Amino acid sequence: MFSFLKREKNNQEVVENVIGELKKIYKSKLLPLEEHYQFHDFHSPKLEDPDFDAKPMILLVGQYSTGKTTFIRYLLERDFPGIRIGPEPTTDRFIAVMHDDKEGVIPGNALVVDPKKQFRPLSKYGNAFLNRFQCSSVNSPVLQAISIVDTPGILSGEKQRIDRGYDFTGVLEWFAERVDRIILLFDAHKLDISDEFRRSIEALKGHDDKIRIILNKADMVDHQQLMRVYGALMWSLGKVLQTPEVARVYIGSFWDQPLRFDANRRLFEDEEQDLFRDLQSLPRNAALRKLNDLIKRARLAKVHAFIISELRKDMPSVFGKDSKKKDLIKNLGQVYDRIQREHSISPGDFPDIKKMQEVLQHQDFTKFHSLKPHLLDIVDNMLAKDIAKLIEMIPQEEMTMVSEPMVKETLYSSPSLQRSLEMIATAQLKASRRIQEIIEKLKNCALAKFEKCKKWCL
Repeated sequence: MFSFLKREKNNQEVVENVIGELKKIYKSKLLPLEEHYQFHDFHSPKLEDPDFDAKPMILLVGQYSTGKTTFIRYLLERDFPGIRIGPEPTTDRFIAVMHDDKEGVIPGNALVVDPKKQFRPLSKYGNAFLNRFQCSSVNSPVLQAISIVDTPGILSGEKQRIDRGYDFTGVLEWFAERVDRIILLFDAHKLDISDEFRRSIEALKGHDDKIRIILNKADMVDHQQLMRVYGALMWSLGKVLQTPEVARVYIGSFWDQPLRFDANRRLFEDEEQDLFRDLQSLPRNAALRKLNDLIKRARLAKVHAFIISELRKDMPSVFGKDSKKKDLIKNLGQVYDRIQREHSISPGDFPDIKKMQEVLQHQDFTKFHSLKPHLLDIVDNMLAKDIAKLIEMIPQEEMTMVSEPMVKETLYSSPSLQRSLEMIATAQLKASRRIQEIIEKLKNCALAKFEKCKKWCL
């Protein structure tokens, strides 16, 4: 059982205090800047209390039949309402697996109007998405500290040309901004990255610190094939992620069945424990992650304010508004360069220029506001003083680290199975020695007969 995922009482009190202060800071200091420059229309909806109060979430992304739903069942050690597992594309919806004393399924339309849940902004994706969204409530001790989001299997080949009816990558972006971990699963037998999977991975850019990669079903190949599969996966990821750093890949077989090839048993156990330690840190670092996300949001809001005010400044007062608007959108890169030089802003802090141009097409530039320095000063003061105080309130991870060892026992790491394996190995060793003794006797017997035959011939 994943009992190590439960929060410590003292640490939970600290987290609640920090999150309470975060709510006040956001509403009083950052939200006025966002509303004044229409930040919510361009980037992310307004943050509500459930966004701050939500438990750490894990988002599972991968092509169909890579073991996403099986991975959830492996963590929970039980089934959940609405579970479907099979070799074909089975999970056709987003399923938020969350804790509740009463087990059941909450459909998407009812879920987005629940004020206690953080899913209200998802209503903008329409009924086509909400009909493919649900919450599965499970009374599991694992879910007392985390929540897990299962996603539809990403399609490949001809199937990916069929329109889902909603903005799939847009939904992934929404979840990626709010979850604590994004787990990409790959099948050891299916390493090809389809076009839709590539777009999905690209939609996760900007959240690289949250991404973890799993090479699942690794026990289905022997150790020599596994080496080649791992190399092929790293080559494919290098083309998609386009980063100089090597991505961390966890290798294993995350289900409750015996290993087919157990030559890499020790490797799988070590990789599994590394992954579980990473998941174990999520409840402890929940407040720190929300603090980090708020800082990123504040930096983006400041840059957005500079962009909007610069566009408003360049607009004519009377004639030629439409032509000037088209010209500004076309030359948005030059506006970025000018803001970067004047305000000494890093290029990495600017939003994606193509997405910004798409949204600006539907905006009325005459309703944009000019720059108000006092709103920016309030946000700067928040980052310099208020956030610094909150960071001091969060205890260091070394002080809150749980000393008890990992208690999750996999099917191939349990003591009973280890004893059985040792008995089998001992029996195999005895049998091997007995066979060697028989071979030696046969060789001696054959040599003796040969000597007798040799003497008779002479």
